[in-house]
Amino acid sequence: MATGLSAPPPIAALKLKLAVMMFLQFFIWGAWYELGFDYIPRLGFNDVITLPDFLGGDFKWQVPLIFGAFNIGALVALFFSTQFADRKFAAEKFLAFSHLIGGLAILGLFFVKKEPGEASAPFWPFFVLMLIHSVFYVPTISITNSIAFANLRDPGREFGPVRLWGTIGWIAASWPFIFILADWAKVPEFGSVRFGVWLGKVLGTSVEGEATMDLKRYIFLLAGVASLVLAAFSFALPHTPPKPVSSGSDSFAWLKAMKLLKHPFVAVLFLVTFIDAAVHQSFFYWTFTFLGPKADGGVVDIPANWVGPVMKIGQIAEIVTMLFLGFVLRTFGWRMTMVVGVLGHAARFAVFTFAPEPVPAILVNALHGICYAFFFATVYIFVDEFFPKDVRSSAQGLFNVLILGVGPFAANFACGRLKTEYTTNGVLDFSAVYEYSMFAALIGAVFLFVFFHPPHKPAPDPSFSQVEEDSPPVA
Repeated sequence: MATGLSAPPPIAALKLKLAVMMFLQFFIWGAWYELGFDYIPRLGFNDVITLPDFLGGDFKWQVPLIFGAFNIGALVALFFSTQFADRKFAAEKFLAFSHLIGGLAILGLFFVKKEPGEASAPFWPFFVLMLIHSVFYVPTISITNSIAFANLRDPGREFGPVRLWGTIGWIAASWPFIFILADWAKVPEFGSVRFGVWLGKVLGTSVEGEATMDLKRYIFLLAGVASLVLAAFSFALPHTPPKPVSSGSDSFAWLKAMKLLKHPFVAVLFLVTFIDAAVHQSFFYWTFTFLGPKADGGVVDIPANWVGPVMKIGQIAEIVTMLFLGFVLRTFGWRMTMVVGVLGHAARFAVFTFAPEPVPAILVNALHGICYAFFFATVYIFVDEFFPKDVRSSAQGLFNVLILGVGPFAANFACGRLKTEYTTNGVLDFSAVYEYSMFAALIGAVFLFVFFHPPHKPAPDPSFSQVEEDSPPVA
């Protein structure tokens, strides 16, 4: 008998839709983020602001501001998506609208380029489009999690495998560039040789130098198309109505969460999270160029079409590391687990500084799993365990702002300053700038080891689902 209510979709079909949603959500980000740190600075944005001598004098501000647009989006997400959007709009409709606008914006970046004979690409159109994309994209990170949590029958057991497809999407986003950045002029015509020989030539050749510029901007085309696909696909997702405002809800719960900084162990964790987030951002700021061909200003000399997949080793290792996080937490406790996570950054930058050779520089990317799981994921599990229930979600949001917003925003400008300081005749001294990241990580680890003393509480056996809805993505 008809009741007027739509029947819930079969669980297998529902999980498939949610998995596709997660895959596309992080494919969008993974498509442009790593390679963007190599491509965007080459567009010639070099406008200078003069600072006092004690702040370093002349400073190139445009590139850090472009990267900072994403971090501004994280600040918007804290207030807009959690305090307004998910209380006023059906989640799937908000997702569709956001990815439509954000997708058109990042698609527009494909067309804003440095023209022949011009000193640079037009800055303001580029920055405004990046800002629009970021402001609409970043809130959808928590919205996709909300859709999954609201529709899964047993989120505690089922969310992890669904969310895993987001990590797979991030990894998969680099693989098209193995072919896009191949040097097709050196590849035999298809059918003229055996397929294996032809494919080997495709995989074994890469463009270098100025020829890569026009191809690297396809990061925005790929991200934009994926965003528009997700916008359309959102209408196939289950209806997720706005969250009701409960009588006990507090729009300013994040202020209550900030008051917990009066506890020394919370203040220490807050500070170290800022340091680690900045250090983590510096990895993305330098590493694609560093690992790339020497003809493009790199050091390790990995072909350009393989740098992205090499960096994605970190996310593959992250999946494996998360499986052992519960054992590590129970064995070593909160403090030592987090310390090892921060030291993972120091170890990675030490290899980049003192052993910039292909084998160690490639293999050390596996430490990303430790850097993310042992610190960032552990921080969110810790907040879930130690913060009062009425401010827990807002506290997660505050730490999320450090990880996606304030920490990376500060790092963008610090790295921009370092790039100016350590570039001589157009050549950047990567060893010098990586030393700053290495020592910052060491300082954070020491500070955490000496001053972080939370009340004793047994560590739980974590899973993806124990990280709250506002937690940062795998990156």
